[in-house]
Amino acid sequence: MSAERKDVEPIFNAALEKGTTAERAAFLEGACGDDADLRARVEALLKAHAEADQFLEAPAVDANATAELPASGRPLTEGPGTIIDRYKLLQLIGEGGFGLVYMAEQQEPVRRKVALKIIKLGMDTKQVIARFEAERQALALMEHPNIAKVLDAGATETGRPYFVMELVKGIPITEYCDRNKLSTHERLELFTQVCHAIQHAHQKGIIHRDIKPNNVLVTLHDSVPVPKVIDFGIAKATSQRLTEKTLFTGFRQFIGTPEYMSPDQAEISGLDVDTRTDIYSLGVMLYELLTGTTPFDATTLRNASYEEIQRIIREVEPPKPSTRVATLAAEGTDTTRHRRAEPIALHKLIRGDLDWIVMKAMEKDRTRRYDTAADLANDIRRHLHNEPVLAGPPSTVYKLSKFIRRHRVGVLAGSVAVAALLVGLSLATVGLIQANSARTALEAERDAAEVARLAAVEARQSEEEHRRFAEDNAKTAQQEATKSTAVAQFMHELLASVDPGRALGRGVTVRYVLDEAVQELNQGSLAEQPEVEAAVRMTIGETYRALGLYGAAEEHFQVAETTFRGMLGDEDPETLRAGSLRGAVIRLQGRYAEAESILRRTLATQRSVQGDDHPDTLTTADRLGVALWRQGRYRDAERIHRRTL
Repeated sequence: MSAERKDVEPIFNAALEKGTTAERAAFLEGACGDDADLRARVEALLKAHAEADQFLEAPAVDANATAELPASGRPLTEGPGTIIDRYKLLQLIGEGGFGLVYMAEQQEPVRRKVALKIIKLGMDTKQVIARFEAERQALALMEHPNIAKVLDAGATETGRPYFVMELVKGIPITEYCDRNKLSTHERLELFTQVCHAIQHAHQKGIIHRDIKPNNVLVTLHDSVPVPKVIDFGIAKATSQRLTEKTLFTGFRQFIGTPEYMSPDQAEISGLDVDTRTDIYSLGVMLYELLTGTTPFDATTLRNASYEEIQRIIREVEPPKPSTRVATLAAEGTDTTRHRRAEPIALHKLIRGDLDWIVMKAMEKDRTRRYDTAADLANDIRRHLHNEPVLAGPPSTVYKLSKFIRRHRVGVLAGSVAVAALLVGLSLATVGLIQANSARTALEAERDAAEVARLAAVEARQSEEEHRRFAEDNAKTAQQEATKSTAVAQFMHELLASVDPGRALGRGVTVRYVLDEAVQELNQGSLAEQPEVEAAVRMTIGETYRALGLYGAAEEHFQVAETTFRGMLGDEDPETLRAGSLRGAVIRLQGRYAEAESILRRTLATQRSVQGDDHPDTLTTADRLGVALWRQGRYRDAERIHRRTL
């Protein structure tokens, strides 16, 4: 929209409020000053507005004469049983800002149920009639299976315009999805049909400007859900005039629904909008389909001032859908239950592609949104087919991950050997590091023993006591070295026993090697070395955790903790480390209260035995802070994290 028209509009709307011609002339003289061209343009608009007094060749009802009866004796109001032309009104099924929608029965040339929309009594101003005619013209231009069809139009005997549409017996798309507990995949499939319908409207030069769940109804055709876009009542033509009537939005008047409104539509003028305003509204609706809530709270927006609503829509960045899902899950809402998914699984499903898609559609800067509704639908299709989405960062790693998802079988067959080698190398490296650490500790203990012996000589203490002290320390270090070496040896022997042919035949990944280790342990291969077995289970548990197999990891950490406790006691560092890891994987499974209990108990012992600054103590404290955060106890979590930091 040009700056010229923006200057005209507020003066035009303010002039309409003046009651008499003299008042209007005085106002224009003050508002336009010496700008004769500006005054001429405003007066031309006022004249055109005054002439916009007919719809479908029938005059609008005089709002000041609504209590009178027409010459025919018919009442001005309609209701069930009223006959309008060849349509019999059956029942009121909807009500908008300026129109009533009835279910009606068409009596000829065919008998069928239809929806008949008629202007409310008292709302038949020139501006409302212009909008009403705009909706009729908009619907008449479009022919799409997901847009309600317009069938007929006319005017009642009292001059109030109406038009007849296809009767859509459906419910809002969000309500339908929740009521039927549709999965995220099913919701996306339904949403892409809506995108294609809006794309059709845009190709006809029509912007909807009020896309929201209540204007997208889902009905069943042969048991198949079909979304239908309705209510183009505030639509705006982009390439043509929909009607000869003047259609201006009042100064500082919202057109649309605040929680679904784009920043560009929230501007004062409301005229400088294009098809990308509908892209934003589609993004908001997709956000709601994924999370169960709108980006901005509806109650907050509707209770805010005009300026505050504008500020929120134009400046405040909403949380990503995956973040909102995590928060809602912690608050105990029904979001995940309505989508047949566990909180962690739903968070992982939305995080990444769907976050990027939604946030791109809802960009504050419209030049950064999708150019068309079809582009939005195509990006969702790419996500559903594990192809790189346009909204995501085009990194090599990201594209490679998508390639692997599309070609899982081929990639798996080619990577089993590499995976086994990597597991072998990593486990062997862990064992080697542990063995080297033990040997270093042994040498340190020997040095300490020598120092102690010399000190004992100087202090004239018993040489025998110091020799025994050094031997005890050396023995402990030797045991640690023996245990670490045994762990490494066990893993090497396990890898050597794996038959590559048998593994490939079973289509096995890294988990296969771990499961083989578990089977060996369960058969009692280390029954006579319980401390070594516990160390092996710790290594296996950490590998399961890294693969996201939290249940399996928990099992091994629990066995290791029990073994360490029985042999070394409750305060041994190995016992405490196993307890901390068990609490961590329980948290990752969403059992936050149980994880908190375990981590608090472990942390208290570590602080008492190892001190506040020990790395193991700090790690457990960090895990406890996350468990509190997941439960929505943000102050407690912050207190823990500040102390840890």
